[in-house]
Amino acid sequence: MAGRNHTLVTDFFLIAFTERPEWGLPLFLVFLSFYFVTLLGNVGMIILIGKNRQLHTPMYFFLAHLSFVDMCYSSVIVPQMLAVLWDQGAAISQARCAAQFFFFTFFASIDCYLLAIMAYDRYVAVCQPLLYATVVTERVRWGLVAGAYVAGFASAFVRTVTAFTLSFCGNNEIDFIFCDLPPLLKLTCGDSFTQEVVIIVFATFVMPACVLVILVSYLFIIVAIMQIRSAGGRAKTFSTCASHLTAVSLFFGTLIFMYLRDNSGQSSEEDRVVSVLYTVVTPMLNPLIYSLRNKEVKEAVMKALSRSRASGRP
Repeated sequence: MAGRNHTLVTDFFLIAFTERPEWGLPLFLVFLSFYFVTLLGNVGMIILIGKNRQLHTPMYFFLAHLSFVDMCYSSVIVPQMLAVLWDQGAAISQARCAAQFFFFTFFASIDCYLLAIMAYDRYVAVCQPLLYATVVTERVRWGLVAGAYVAGFASAFVRTVTAFTLSFCGNNEIDFIFCDLPPLLKLTCGDSFTQEVVIIVFATFVMPACVLVILVSYLFIIVAIMQIRSAGGRAKTFSTCASHLTAVSLFFGTLIFMYLRDNSGQSSEEDRVVSVLYTVVTPMLNPLIYSLRNKEVKEAVMKALSRSRASGRP
């Protein structure tokens, strides 16, 4: 134990998914294809919203920012994961590890806030349609998005500073897909009580606060939908919220499972699978969800394809 306390770690070694070398190449190809679809889908969504005037509404303004954040969020994690799979492990300096952790927390926090903002936007659109244009103005939209970025930066800064003031010693292997706080805390050799409190505070206030905003917003939305007399009107109104509800369920479901549970007795393999869901799969699925389940987006895609075919004809 004394040797462990005096051998400080300045570099880490990511070893997730390396216990079975035969899985390396198949997983590399799978995650590479997922990452390609993520970039293509989110960039395509941003371009589609920017070029189509039909989509210049508050909901799609927020969706464009969500696509940008999802693309950045995935780019913080996936390239490093691919390097681990390709080389059967990858060394990462403490400075790079801190940077990855900071940007992961930054973009993940913004994602939480944006999903809550989008729920509020749907609440105003459905429950107060006559006031929608005056409530969700361009100034309000930019203010909400700027607030999400500022709050995300504050959360990331505080968590990163508290995490990397710890001393790491002994084993430097991180059996995880990136530098996240729970696996890092396993490598500490000092008192990590303060850092664990930071995890609890973040998990207790950020995620549940966003989930509460979403649940309250959709409670009012459901009440408003049930008051619509025609079945067709109810279905049309609910369809505008279905895509957002699906994205919320995927993102918050995996995050809550990862951070708001008793970690005793949980296997590293289970943690890695869950982390892949919220860092790789969800950013890839979001643009697909919003395009496949949203009539306006599908119409915009069809128009873009029609213009493309028309311009390609001699």
